[in-house]
Amino acid sequence: MYDAPASEQKVNQKSTKIAANKVQVFYGDTHAIKDVDVQIEDKTVTAFIGPSGCGKSTFLRCLNRMNDTIDVCRVKGEILLDGEDIYDPKVDPVQLRAKVGMVFQKPNPFPKSIYDNIAYGPRIHGLAKNKADLDEIVEKSLRRGAIWNEVKDRLHAPGTGLSGGQQQRLCIARAVATEPEVLLMDEPCSALDPIATGQVEELIDELRENYSVVIVTHSMQQAARVSQKTAFFHLGNLVEYGETGQIFTNPVDPRTESYITGRIG
Repeated sequence: MYDAPASEQKVNQKSTKIAANKVQVFYGDTHAIKDVDVQIEDKTVTAFIGPSGCGKSTFLRCLNRMNDTIDVCRVKGEILLDGEDIYDPKVDPVQLRAKVGMVFQKPNPFPKSIYDNIAYGPRIHGLAKNKADLDEIVEKSLRRGAIWNEVKDRLHAPGTGLSGGQQQRLCIARAVATEPEVLLMDEPCSALDPIATGQVEELIDELRENYSVVIVTHSMQQAARVSQKTAFFHLGNLVEYGETGQIFTNPVDPRTESYITGRIG
């Protein structure tokens, strides 16, 4: 009898990229995140939704140890990236953040040229042997950020001179330049107009071919448009997690339904 090789057997099931087990976050005495268990799939867009202050951005920042930069913040529990604990003392947070890139709410290009914005990460992580390598990485990243055609003739102009939507796509290109495996996005469209938002959403859809994308959004419409999986947070708890369509049309928990129908928020 023919047994399909493992590679064929896995075609229809997405592998788990990040697994969080019993994660808790404290800011001083404030218990911000309570016992969160979640498995984030590879090559999938996962949306974190919930009211302001519910813990979704705090939890997102656990996934690349950005909370390490806050003195009063303590993280307990386990977060595994490809089965390895990212909070193990042997893990270098700088190297981790090259693998788990981040895009913030407000576009934050460096006060450098467009070229140097992209080249910065590959330079410090030693990803380019020479100028030709670096040129190739810059072009590839700007193409992945869907902004190459708009900036290819002015690579040495300042990144801060671009429009808001272009700056955000530049920041996404900068995040992918270090060849990450996961992209975290914390409300990446909240400072953008509807046209720029549409361009970034299209880009997110393309990026999931190569990355596991996790997006925090206050817009349920955006979560419904761009994600395949949705996690609903409320008061520091992960209330419900599942297929986006199911979360929005047939939620299991009454709190999820109350949020989606606008009764809480």
